[in-house]
Amino acid sequence: MKSCGVSLTAAASAAARSLGVAGNDEEKMASGKATEIEEDFPKLTAQEKESLVGIDSSLFGFHRLQEDGARTKALLLKAVSCYDALILKAEGKVDPDIFCQLGHFNLLLEDYSKALSAYQRYFNSQSDYWKNAAFLYGLGMVYFHYNAFQWAIKAFQEVLYIDPSFSRAKEIHLRLGFMFKVNTDYESSLKVNSIQFQFSFIYIAPNHNNIQFHIAHLYEIQKKYRAAKEAYESLLQTENLPAQVKATTLQQLGWMHHTVEQLGDKGTKDSYAIQCLQKSLEADPNSGQSWYFLGRCYSSIGKVQDAFISYRQSIDKSEASADTWCSIGVLYQQQNQPMDALQAYICAVQLDHSHAAAWMDLGTLYESCGQPHDAIKCYINATRSKACLNTAALTQRIKLLQAQLCNLQPGSLQNKSKMLPSIEEAWSLPIPAELTSRQGTLNTAQTQQNWSEAHFAIILIAKHLEHLRTNRANLNPHQLQMLEQLEKQFSLMQHHQPFAHVTFCIILFLHVFHVNYFGSLNGLQKGPGSHSAGPNGEPPFSSSSSPQTSFTSSGILNQVGHSSGPCTASSSASAAAAALPSGQEAAIRHSGGTSHSPSTTPAQGLTNHIQPRVTDGSASASLPSSPAPSVLSSDNPLSALIKGKANTTSNDNNNNYSNHGGSSSEKMNNVHPGLNGATKPVSEHSVASSPLSATAMPSPCSADPHTINSLPCLNSPSSTNSQGPTLNGKGLEDSQSPMKVEPCGGPHRHSGPAGLAPWSSVSIYPSSSEMLKACRNLGKNGLSTSSILLDRCPPPRPPRAPSPPLPKDKLNPPTPSIYLENKRDAFFPPLHQFCTNPTNPVTVIRGLAGALKLDLGLFSTKTLVEANPDHLVEVRTQLAQPTDENWDPSGNRKMWRCESSRSHTTIIKYAQYQASSFQESLREENEKKKEVEAEAGSSDGVKRRKGLFKHIKFGTNIELSDDKKWKQQLQELTKLPAFARVVSAGNLLSHVGHTILGMNTVQLYMKVPGSRTPGHQENNNFCSVNINIGPGDCEWFAVPEPYWGVINEFCEKNNINYLMGSWWPNLEDLYETNVPVYRFIQRPGDLVWLNTGTVHWVQAIGWCNNIAWNVGSLTAHQYKLAVERYEWNKLQSVKSIVPMIHLSWNMARNIKVSDHKLYEMIKYCLLRTLKQCQMQRELLLAAGKELVWHGRTQNEPAHYCSICEVEVFDLLFVTSESNSRKTYVVHCQDCARRGSTNLDNFVVLEQYKIEDLMQIYDQFTLASPLPSSS
Repeated sequence: MKSCGVSLTAAASAAARSLGVAGNDEEKMASGKATEIEEDFPKLTAQEKESLVGIDSSLFGFHRLQEDGARTKALLLKAVSCYDALILKAEGKVDPDIFCQLGHFNLLLEDYSKALSAYQRYFNSQSDYWKNAAFLYGLGMVYFHYNAFQWAIKAFQEVLYIDPSFSRAKEIHLRLGFMFKVNTDYESSLKVNSIQFQFSFIYIAPNHNNIQFHIAHLYEIQKKYRAAKEAYESLLQTENLPAQVKATTLQQLGWMHHTVEQLGDKGTKDSYAIQCLQKSLEADPNSGQSWYFLGRCYSSIGKVQDAFISYRQSIDKSEASADTWCSIGVLYQQQNQPMDALQAYICAVQLDHSHAAAWMDLGTLYESCGQPHDAIKCYINATRSKACLNTAALTQRIKLLQAQLCNLQPGSLQNKSKMLPSIEEAWSLPIPAELTSRQGTLNTAQTQQNWSEAHFAIILIAKHLEHLRTNRANLNPHQLQMLEQLEKQFSLMQHHQPFAHVTFCIILFLHVFHVNYFGSLNGLQKGPGSHSAGPNGEPPFSSSSSPQTSFTSSGILNQVGHSSGPCTASSSASAAAAALPSGQEAAIRHSGGTSHSPSTTPAQGLTNHIQPRVTDGSASASLPSSPAPSVLSSDNPLSALIKGKANTTSNDNNNNYSNHGGSSSEKMNNVHPGLNGATKPVSEHSVASSPLSATAMPSPCSADPHTINSLPCLNSPSSTNSQGPTLNGKGLEDSQSPMKVEPCGGPHRHSGPAGLAPWSSVSIYPSSSEMLKACRNLGKNGLSTSSILLDRCPPPRPPRAPSPPLPKDKLNPPTPSIYLENKRDAFFPPLHQFCTNPTNPVTVIRGLAGALKLDLGLFSTKTLVEANPDHLVEVRTQLAQPTDENWDPSGNRKMWRCESSRSHTTIIKYAQYQASSFQESLREENEKKKEVEAEAGSSDGVKRRKGLFKHIKFGTNIELSDDKKWKQQLQELTKLPAFARVVSAGNLLSHVGHTILGMNTVQLYMKVPGSRTPGHQENNNFCSVNINIGPGDCEWFAVPEPYWGVINEFCEKNNINYLMGSWWPNLEDLYETNVPVYRFIQRPGDLVWLNTGTVHWVQAIGWCNNIAWNVGSLTAHQYKLAVERYEWNKLQSVKSIVPMIHLSWNMARNIKVSDHKLYEMIKYCLLRTLKQCQMQRELLLAAGKELVWHGRTQNEPAHYCSICEVEVFDLLFVTSESNSRKTYVVHCQDCARRGSTNLDNFVVLEQYKIEDLMQIYDQFTLASPLPSSS
């Protein structure tokens, strides 16, 4: 790879050369100026210059580990000073490599702002910056530091793409896995973590256990509970498992058993959960989260006192948590102690204004006490929370209560005595007097058990009271009144009132005065496992994400469900930090607030949660820390909450999700990692520097709290806003701004929608021998990238939206439809030409079955059951929704993510379900007629939100590849015209040489109404044929290929992986961004031809079956898009199931190509791979590595790396063990060398002789065009 090492002398010379020197006199002047420059700035000695050679971003974190770390830092500081002076004297006309080196030096010094500025200037001045892996890595580290994860991901992916053997590749995988997990892109995170886990498992890396935990947790987040349980239990069997990993694993396993019904009956699950949590606390007694979970488990089985003690321990270990106080309130409410419950709920919502569960529970408490006015206010606050998942039920309840109030006699409520203070009074009044006179229900043994603890509490609280009395003159009237009440409470406590109640009431009062009671129990010493205090000495309370709560109108809410637990809650990066090499934690730091989890993270901690980024519509957002109690009490925000104005401040408790300007792709994530156990609260308007950095990093957005969300991506093709992003109050046009961006792509740098140079510019060598001679000995200097795109092309990027944008009246184009009357029409050559024309993204061929006399009955459910009743069917359980909308499970909000669960059944069982679904629908049709008429006046949106959507099952990916089982069905499809057949000479997929399930084989889909095929492009952008068997219809949506970049952006904004995730586009979003959508109905017997790269999604609107397969048209357009997607998949670490290199060599063997563009592209792919094979051979032979012949067999599939899943051609690197067993676990060279530099544990198998490849290459020539058919 390209080196950035630049000596100071060379830098001065480069600066002089760049001043436009011409002629002898000018050369003398330039030479004199260079000498003047040398004299002015600090000079580096020859030894220092030599020491700087080879220093780049890949050394980040490691220089501190060296014995001469201080001397290295001093040298870097001096070098930065020299380079800055050089740039200043050279008036900006400097060799770009100097900016790159300056960026590296500043990164190593952890001066991220200056590093970003230098990298930016290098980017602007170096056209082929993307070839420099060290630059991309350094840029990625800067983005990572600023939590700009979307752009850090892009930079890191490009590093692995252009240089898979980069020295920090393993660490990049770790960071990618962490960032994907934070971004809730669980598919990508699981993929990357699995790759890294295989590395660590094979090569016994120290982070093996941490990665295994993350994989298990990802299974849990994705609701693959059985797989998660097996992974957790497997991890617990590991010998010498670190205590913190063991504690966290047991915590997750226990809580998962408590909350997931699929894991067994309730009694067994709760018993196992309590057992796991107790073992977790044995490994880590200071985990507040484990104590909280244990309390929840005890509460669910009726062990009230044990639950109460656990909650106390939770607060003791992790200070304040809205979840814990809410649970305490539920416990009091279940024990019929409404006043205590009220105080606990009030504390919860003061800690987190948007805690939907606490507001709901408080509402049910007021309702059960006959105070509907207060209940309504609480319910309204609950519905305002973005975490509320049952808004529809609450809205109905609010309307019902309001109707009841309207029917009451005037004054009836006023004459009725209130059981509880109103919500306004409860927010500010001291603890009611009746609570102090209530006798506890604890028995004597329990009282004695708690005596010593309470006695210690009395001593510490007395100290705080003394402090408050001393400062009585500084208290306001409200605080004076509360101090008096506090003194009364304390007096009662000293007279042995029930400690379990009074102690909590005292804590509530101390909370109002911002006294950290449990911090006092810990000696008021902030150890490495505790949270540091907020601005006024109070703890930096967190806001929690409250999942769906079960709601009943009868009064008391059961505790089950007001927190979804670890899977959707708190944030932590300590696992990622622990897994990184020492010193690399510098870029992982705290930014704003604590996590939902009340637990803290010890030094070697591995916390268990990632805080998901919440999206609404198109936004994902940062979650700032909650306001301090002083902020809440000073302005009494309760009234603002009730009036709906609680979100007007900048510190608004997680409610500023996405109200920042600019596109949501410019949002930055707030990460709350645990590093060495010390949590550092940071202002939400600042970016924290690394805890290991020498000096604090100034906020890059001090001038505007929103500018942090405007860090543009250097690789983003769209970085223009109406005002433009800013940094430190400066626009991007400022040449000194570190964030000045020149968009790549377009007229500035790269042509073509995907940044590809014209294929026609490829220079083809006359012969293979000349080509090999040209690259002779290159392998000894290191291998180049294995990309089969042009050398001059940057890593592939999504295309920009076509320009100019279409007018609004063109966004619903008519779908091209062709009606066939007879067989001659089907075989008419222009039909093929029309379908494959790139201007037609989709074509519907109607009447095909009738014209060709296809017997579609062979694919009917009845025939399928008779033929193979036990054939395997993959089932996707989905929600039945309107075709043009996609709602979350509660029906509250539209979203892009389209979730489903996977299972398996047989054809006969699915056929029974399909039939019963139809019969049930017939029965319901008459029953619902009256309901439909009654609801005709209400809006669609209201009707959809009334209840949960119905679950349906979609039978998908039913493989019909076995010609023995499905001979009759496959024979019938040979009646189709050649261009649409499964197998034909003009179908590229017929030249792969082996089966690719679902692509060059037929797959069947069995559907009921509502069955969805989510949005996607076909694998490697191949064409697709789909025939509706009937009897029902399907509705299709299709978007032309040039717009896939726009849809990819929407997926990124919604934290969905475009390639691996499941998504259903919001049509409103597409129309707003001028994306045309073809929408049509496919009736029985209709064939839908999807052209190359068309984005599409489908929903059944009746009961039907469909059959489908892929076709590769023998066109330059098809091949070009297939290769581009092949490289894009490689960049995104996604397997391309069409092996394009293998296919290209088979095409060169089997077919004659007359299309000049197609010929050039195939020839260039052969050239690149032949060159790569030669370089690999030379490198291996020079190292003394023997090549073992292992020729290919007939129908042998193409090979992929078992770790990174890239295609491996010709030379297979297999482990010695698998070679001896003849199992042949294949690796690519990069993955093999990553674990064994000298390939000691690998055998290299050779599948082709270089002479054979040379012969194929030379014999593949451009054929003469065939005469056109008449």
